[in-house]
Amino acid sequence: MKRRVFLALTGAGVLTACARPGVLGLAPNTTLIIVRHGDRTGENLNATGRARAQALVGALDGIHIDAIYAPSVQRNVDTAQPLATDRGLPIDRLPANGMAERLITASAGKTVVWVGNKGNLREIWEALGAGGEPPLNYGDLFIVTANRFGMLQVDRRQHGPVV
Repeated sequence: MKRRVFLALTGAGVLTACARPGVLGLAPNTTLIIVRHGDRTGENLNATGRARAQALVGALDGIHIDAIYAPSVQRNVDTAQPLATDRGLPIDRLPANGMAERLITASAGKTVVWVGNKGNLREIWEALGAGGEPPLNYGDLFIVTANRFGMLQVDRRQHGPVV
């Protein structure tokens, strides 16, 4: 019994020592699909961006989605809309203040999509502590999964027209 307690405390100590400040991490059995909004001209999606938004539907075919989130920026909503329509889901808008923490908390145990901009994509990426470059390019589609132990796996994909 003493050995079990020692091993449990040692394991907890190692996990605490490995934790990085500011890293929130995904809850176990959670999938966060992160996408940059479609290509734009000015503030709105252009023809390539609209085609990319439509292509997102096919790119996520076969993946169950519980919720779709975006900031209240029209190009993000326009990118998410074809997927939302196809899945019969609303686009939940998160305010900019504390957005990463809200998204990570809301996604616990679910599969959710975030359609974002460079700034909030970087914020989410840093909050996850996922490592490497965040999905900042048009067509980036990153699927971040936390297994039952909370360990992250990142599947980096592309979707939409090649420009």
